[in-house]
Amino acid sequence: MSRALEEEECVASWCADDDWCTVTCTAHLIGKKWHPVIVHRLLEHGPLGFNALKDEIESISSTVLSNSLEDLEDSGLVNRAIVSEKPFRVEYSLTEQGSSLEPVINAMDAWGEEHLQETSCN
Repeated sequence: MSRALEEEECVASWCADDDWCTVTCTAHLIGKKWHPVIVHRLLEHGPLGFNALKDEIESISSTVLSNSLEDLEDSGLVNRAIVSEKPFRVEYSLTEQGSSLEPVINAMDAWGEEHLQETSCN
């Protein structure tokens, strides 16, 4: 686990002896509404600036995107890099750990395609 995850009180503290704990901890990392979407977009498009990422996720507000990126960065899944000072520009990319979520995100996408109808997601 990343240093950020070790420092914070992890869900694992209450489920460490259970065989389902790894599932719970993974859900804790990507279980918020926009987290898997952000990871999906970064997997699909590679590193993106804040506005480009916001354009890729039509319904998200700037505040929610900013908070979600901060969560993902604190969890060690996303990197934030300053690309230029003038004008100030940052770029977000997946860490190695974030990139390793690709099969999970792809499985979620495939399951949704097979089992969900458009109306069930509203």
